[in-house]
Amino acid sequence: MAAGRSRIPATKHSVERFTLDNGLRVVLAPDRSAPVVGVAVVYDVGIRSEPEGRTGFAHLFEHLMFQGSENLEKLAHFRHVQGAGGTFNGSTHLDYTDYWETLPSNALERALFLEADRMRGPRLTEENLRNQVDVVKEEIRVNVLNRPYGGFPWLRLPPVLFGTFANAHDGYGSFDDLESASIADATDFFDRYYACGNAVLAVGGDLDVAEATALVERHFGDVPARPAPARPDFAEPDLTGERRESYTDKLAPLPAVAAAWRVPDPIGDFAGYLPYVVLAEVLTDGDASRLVERLVLRDRTVTSVGGYLGLMGDPFDVRDPTALVLQAHLPPGGGVEKVLQTIDEELDRLATDGLAADELARTQARMATHLLRETDAVLGRTLQMAVLEQQRGDPGLLGELPRLVGEVTEEQVRAAAATLRPQRRAAVEVVPGGGVR
Repeated sequence: MAAGRSRIPATKHSVERFTLDNGLRVVLAPDRSAPVVGVAVVYDVGIRSEPEGRTGFAHLFEHLMFQGSENLEKLAHFRHVQGAGGTFNGSTHLDYTDYWETLPSNALERALFLEADRMRGPRLTEENLRNQVDVVKEEIRVNVLNRPYGGFPWLRLPPVLFGTFANAHDGYGSFDDLESASIADATDFFDRYYACGNAVLAVGGDLDVAEATALVERHFGDVPARPAPARPDFAEPDLTGERRESYTDKLAPLPAVAAAWRVPDPIGDFAGYLPYVVLAEVLTDGDASRLVERLVLRDRTVTSVGGYLGLMGDPFDVRDPTALVLQAHLPPGGGVEKVLQTIDEELDRLATDGLAADELARTQARMATHLLRETDAVLGRTLQMAVLEQQRGDPGLLGELPRLVGEVTEEQVRAAAATLRPQRRAAVEVVPGGGVR
């Protein structure tokens, strides 16, 4: 394929953007094909924003935002959304926290009222705080402490790969930090990060732009203005030597390994970042991919292997610093050293010999299909636009991603592979503590 030419066309989405006087950025994406709307609010606060001594606080606060708000009692949000036939949730990421609803389009105003009400202020009471601390602790028990491979690799790799507290700490949080959280801490966190100027509201689906604009202004226009806090610089130097750690997982029946390499800034150097997104798919997506074919099907040194950009798995919703991650589970008696050596060999082979005929085009077509499928539903489209507006000021980039992926050249993928050297690698090994070795 000629450099700069893509076989994959862009997808056009209708997008309207404006900013309210209080600083809230708004994205409207009308699509009248089904009587459904998606509403998403994204706040520019995530795991990296947590202060020392308050690990897990971003996630804890996400829970608190569902415990009632300025005009609504506890559980009212649940009742109003589900009573309209809708669904809702929220999630905490490294760089943002999101809240969303999907509802029949005639319930749009209900969703806007609910989000505006908790943007004014959640119900921060001692009872709610203590209750949600217990809920989060139970999540940690279920998802990390009492589960084989719990927290692998997203909690285990960062302290090996990074050196600063913001990038390396446990985003789920320690029990001590969670238990010592106070109402004053929660109030300060809300005042600092949950400001209109630090948020994006996106509404997509069956809407009339003029009517939706009026509803947004009615419900959010009088939310008190507070500016966005200055975002810290989370940058830190790349590795200059390999870092390795291992730990015993008493519940894991078999060994596993994850490796990570730093990649270019996903926002400041998007053109330099995209080849790594494609490279991860070339290496691990499908039976014909490099590492699946070699490690799983031929050598049988692993039972599964996966690769992705960003420690939480989504390449287009993360800021710098981030990484390309490869993870593999091994059979009984499997050797981690052999797996890492084989990965190095395959990266060298790709960088030196290039890709097989149609290998890149096949991978890019599959990636474009995934991107289109993920944003086909109104919620997926609305959430992704909210994040793209928050981090890049460009929700329309959503429709350009398939085309941009298709423009990545073989030379760029080869050059990206050449940078993934052992001296830039961080790796963590799971030593099985129970079951077959």
